[in-house]
Amino acid sequence: MRKLTHSEIQSKRLSLETLHQAKKFPLFVLLDNIRSMYNVGSIFRTSDSIMIQKLYLTGYTPTPEKKEVKKTALGSTESVEWEYHKDPVELIKKLKSEGIKIVALEITDESIPYTKITKQDFPMCLVVGNEITGVQNHILELCDLAIELPMYGIKHSLNVAVAYGVAVYELRKKWEE
Repeated sequence: MRKLTHSEIQSKRLSLETLHQAKKFPLFVLLDNIRSMYNVGSIFRTSDSIMIQKLYLTGYTPTPEKKEVKKTALGSTESVEWEYHKDPVELIKKLKSEGIKIVALEITDESIPYTKITKQDFPMCLVVGNEITGVQNHILELCDLAIELPMYGIKHSLNVAVAYGVAVYELRKKWEE
């Protein structure tokens, strides 16, 4: 076994034009008041790797105009379609009217394991909340359901960008089943 060179890896990548025309994974993502620019940049990179449909930045979530977001995103702000919306409520109502299921990544009294998601739950908009406070309660009330990741240690949460990465890769597997 040998590690591929940078040029070998580059030769397998899609061009931006091809990527923008490619069929995407029917997952929309709404970031609700994410504080850290580095977390947002990391979420952009993961979103590119999984080929989500669109990323919505809401509330005070920083946008790619911030150099820290761009630095961490490593160019994925160009490959991931995104929009900024100050108010997530109106956006959620619009997405629901288009038949998109709204799913919070949050621990609630009714959350289900992510493993219960099926292909029939797509298209989906995954709502990811603030690093400290999570998804706002008034946003949770608009969600069709909440999913959670199993936590086996003493901590009850992961870093938001890490949790996002685990969740979207697992959701992609569910969609491909």
